[in-house]
Amino acid sequence: MQIHQLIDFNHGFLSQFDTTWSLFLDRDGVINDEVEDDYVRNWESFRFLEGSLASFPIFAKLFAHIFIVTNQKGVGKGLMSENDLIKINEGIEASVNKEGGFINKIYYCTATENTAPCRKPNNGMALQAQRDFPNTIFSRSIMIGNTLSDMQFGKSVGMTTVFVASKKPKPEQPHPLIDIFSPDLITVAKVLQKKYL
Repeated sequence: MQIHQLIDFNHGFLSQFDTTWSLFLDRDGVINDEVEDDYVRNWESFRFLEGSLASFPIFAKLFAHIFIVTNQKGVGKGLMSENDLIKINEGIEASVNKEGGFINKIYYCTATENTAPCRKPNNGMALQAQRDFPNTIFSRSIMIGNTLSDMQFGKSVGMTTVFVASKKPKPEQPHPLIDIFSPDLITVAKVLQKKYL
């Protein structure tokens, strides 16, 4: 998918975009490479996807809030510790800050049950972000993810959704849960930069 396929960012839902908006990001397959049939269990095995780290300083100029919302049931399964996950989060934040970006908060759900309120596609992490940062308005927020679960999470509270390509099977286009398709995170950043900065 080429950038020109994403240029039409102002058909209704983004026509009011400005720097008061909030950005919600999935982690695995969006920010970092996924481990096939496994989990990223420690910081040493964490690998930023090409261009993803460079997206953050661009997003920092565009968004009032930047959140990561990630299901991490590897902890719930006992395959890694919560401290391992916290160290990964600290590594992500330090790397992003070094590049000139920011992350307001990383929300994670370690539950293994799909019914857990915090586990995407359930919207617990979005509601927690809004409680922590009351200026977060979901109708003025974008959710970027690589699964339909991410898209459902965003749509359930009224966000604009962006689906990025990954190793997972891709849904048919168009799709009712997906507003925009993109090959990767940096493409979204560059298109928004070109249009709004």
